[in-house]
Amino acid sequence: MSDNFNSQFFQHVDASVPQYVAELGEAVAIPSVSADLQTHLKDIIQMEEWTKSYIERLGGSAELLPNPKGVDDNGNELPPILLAEFKAADNSESKKTVCCYAHLDVQPAAKEDGWDSDPFVLTEKDDKLYGRGSTDDKGPALSWLWVIQAHRKLGVDLPVNVKLMFEGMEESGSEGMFEAIQILSKEGKFLSDVDFFCISDNYWLGASKPCLTYGLRGLAYFSCSVQCCEQDLHSGVLGGTVHEAMTDLVQLMASLIDSSGKILVPGIMDDVAEVTPEEDALYETIDFNCESYKKENKVASVSNKLMYENEKDLLMARWRYPTLSLHGIEGAFSGTGAKTVIPAKAIGKFSLRLVPDQDPKRIEKCVSDHLNKVFASLGSPNKMNVTLLHGAKAWLSDPNHPNFAAAARATEKVYGLLPDYTREGGSIPITTAFEEATQMNVCLLPVGACDDMAHSQNEKYNKKNLVNGVKVLGLYLHELGELKGPKPSECRCVELTPEELMEPGAFMRGFKCKCFM
Repeated sequence: MSDNFNSQFFQHVDASVPQYVAELGEAVAIPSVSADLQTHLKDIIQMEEWTKSYIERLGGSAELLPNPKGVDDNGNELPPILLAEFKAADNSESKKTVCCYAHLDVQPAAKEDGWDSDPFVLTEKDDKLYGRGSTDDKGPALSWLWVIQAHRKLGVDLPVNVKLMFEGMEESGSEGMFEAIQILSKEGKFLSDVDFFCISDNYWLGASKPCLTYGLRGLAYFSCSVQCCEQDLHSGVLGGTVHEAMTDLVQLMASLIDSSGKILVPGIMDDVAEVTPEEDALYETIDFNCESYKKENKVASVSNKLMYENEKDLLMARWRYPTLSLHGIEGAFSGTGAKTVIPAKAIGKFSLRLVPDQDPKRIEKCVSDHLNKVFASLGSPNKMNVTLLHGAKAWLSDPNHPNFAAAARATEKVYGLLPDYTREGGSIPITTAFEEATQMNVCLLPVGACDDMAHSQNEKYNKKNLVNGVKVLGLYLHELGELKGPKPSECRCVELTPEELMEPGAFMRGFKCKCFM
C-alpha cells in the first residue's frame, strides 16, 4: 500500500462527504424496524433491496437468501439475508477474503418518544447526523460500499476479496442468521473460503479515541417464579392467612447478590481465569476516566459513587468479571397509586453476564441449586420454578492476531495513534457463531463514538466518525492484503481434534502455525 494511494483515497473520501450524507439519509428514511414484522417487514425488505441495487451498481454480485428459519414464533415471515461479493480483479483465487457483517434493521423510534427531530429524517446539527440507524448500523454498513466505490472511482484494484453478509433481524435476535451461518460455512458455500471477519457494530469506549474490541461477555438470563394460589387475593381479607408468593420471591432475589455487587451464588466464580500480566498491561494505556463515566451515565447527580473508583478495577468489573443484575418483578402491582393486592404469582427476572470459560449450562445448575436450597430453607408450601430463558457464551479473541494487527495499523494511519484494546460488558453472539462455524478470526472494529445513543432517543453519527470510519475500513483492506502466508481458510498446518475444537479460542490455534511466523 503506497502513500500515494492513501493520499488519493483520503482526498476522495473528504470530497464525497455530501454524497455519503445524502445516501445515509435515504437509508435512514426507510423505517426497517424488525421488532414489528407485521408492519415493517416490507420496509426491511425495501432496505435490503436498496442495498442490493447499490452493490450491483458497483459491479458486485448480490442475492437475497431466503431466511432459513422461514417464520418467527408468531408465524410472521422473516426477512431474507443479503449476501454479496466483490472479487479482486487480479489473482482473486489466491488473494485473501474478508467477510464484513452488518445489519440493516433498526430499533423502533417515534418523535413523541422524546426525539428532537423526526427519527426517520436524517437531521444534521453541529456536525452530527441524527436519525434512527445512523450509527446502528446503517452508517457503518454503507461505509463498506463507499470503500468499494472509492476503489472503483480511483481505478485501484481491491487488495482482497470482499464479501458482505447483511441481515435484517439483528435488533430482534438475529432470527435465522445462526442457521444461515451453519449452512453457508460448509465446503463450497459462501463462507467456506473466508479468511477474516470484520464487524463494526459496537462503539468506542470514549468519544475521542478509537479502539479495537477483543472480548465480549456472554449471558445467562433467568426467571424465577413463585406461586401461592390460583388468583390474586385481597390483602385485607386474606392477608396473614396465606404464604405470600411475593414474600418468598423477594427473599430469593435478595439471596443472589449483595449491595456491594458480590455474587452470592456458590460456584459462579470457579471458572473465571486469573488476569495475566499481558492482559493487565492492556489496561494501562486505555483512555478512560471514572468521573466522566459518572456524568455520562447520570450517576454523578444521584449517588455520585461507583463500585470502584479507579479506572482499571472499574473496567475489569465491567468487562472481564461476571456480574449479576436484578431486572424486575412481573405479576406484582407496579402502576401508580395504591392497590392492596396479594399477587397469586410473582416472577423475578435477573441475568448474569458471563466471561470466557463459563458455560451457561453450568451456570444454570449453580443458580438452580442455590435457589432451590434457599427456597427449601424458607419452609414455604408455595411452588417455585427457575428457568434459563437465554444463554450465550462469552467471546474472547487474541489482540495480537494478524486480523487485529491489520486493523490497528489502519487506525494508526488515519488517527495518528494506536487504538485502545478493549473488551465489552455486552454480548454480540454473532461473533462466536462465525468463529465456531468457520474457525476464522473476527475483529470488532468500531467506528462510532460512545455517546452515539444507539437504541435511544436522538441517535446520532458524528460526521467526523463517518469520514474517518470510511478511511479506516479502506486501509484495513489493504493491510489485510499485505499479510504474508497462505489463505488461512486453506491452511492445515495445525489440525485440531473434535475435542480441541470445542475448547474456547480453539480457532486461534490455526494461526499459530509456521505460515504466520
